Amino acid sequence: MSDATTPTPDDEGVARTARLRTDVSHSARIWNYWLGGKDHYPVDEEVGDQILGFVPALPRSAVADRQFLARAVRHLAGEAGIRQFLDIGTGLPTADNTHEVAQRVAPDARIVYVDNDPLVLTHAHALLTSSREGATDYIEADVHNPETILEGAARTLDLSQPVAITMLGIINFVLDTDEAVAIVRRLLDAVPSGSYLVISHPTTEVDGDAMKSAVEYWNNQGSAPMTLRSRDDLVRLFEGVELLEPGIVSCSRWRPETPEAEIVEVTHFGGVGRKP
Repeated sequence: MSDATTPTPDDEGVARTARLRTDVSHSARIWNYWLGGKDHYPVDEEVGDQILGFVPALPRSAVADRQFLARAVRHLAGEAGIRQFLDIGTGLPTADNTHEVAQRVAPDARIVYVDNDPLVLTHAHALLTSSREGATDYIEADVHNPETILEGAARTLDLSQPVAITMLGIINFVLDTDEAVAIVRRLLDAVPSGSYLVISHPTTEVDGDAMKSAVEYWNNQGSAPMTLRSRDDLVRLFEGVELLEPGIVSCSRWRPETPEAEIVEVTHFGGVGRKP
């Protein structure tokens, strides 16, 4: 296993830049725009603003999703004692990335990031550096190809020991629910008892009609198509794992650190489960 961040070979960086599309919007860049970041292009702002015309509260969902990730990772690295994280669908670096949260609690934590967007991976190599005691690595792979993900993860993670698999806002790009369930199951089959699964997903549970209109617009832009799912659909993704309290809920309601009266339901739901 590698003990240091893997550098980006010059030819690999050139190849990624060549594949970079600045004329087609991308979900990670739109998310970055909504989070107040700078790593996006005019097309992402344009499409992002159009989507907000359907669901103005989506930036609140983006923030709640990131906060859910931080709370889940803190719990897993702390109370649950997890030292290995496989972050599939990394997104663009922002505050409290998975390795930062985990290594703040456990400096020896090892994290593998997975994404298939060249801008995401270029920024990851440049900005996401590990603690001296731990390790951080990056895989270019698609969520539809779990075998490639697992093969790459095994360079840094010991898959015979518990792993937390985090899939925030990524399994919604697998349009068929049976296929989505099979992908999650394959990933879980590769890790032992005591591993964890963390998922967040845009749903029809909050602002359902508006969300459907927003996704229909998104899918007509030429970007990677995505789908919404109901809470019952999300339950299927957690089959075979033991859900931690409070179960599958709006991301803002998963073990919140704000007073109950200040919590607002968001369109993204999330949950954390333990493999028995």
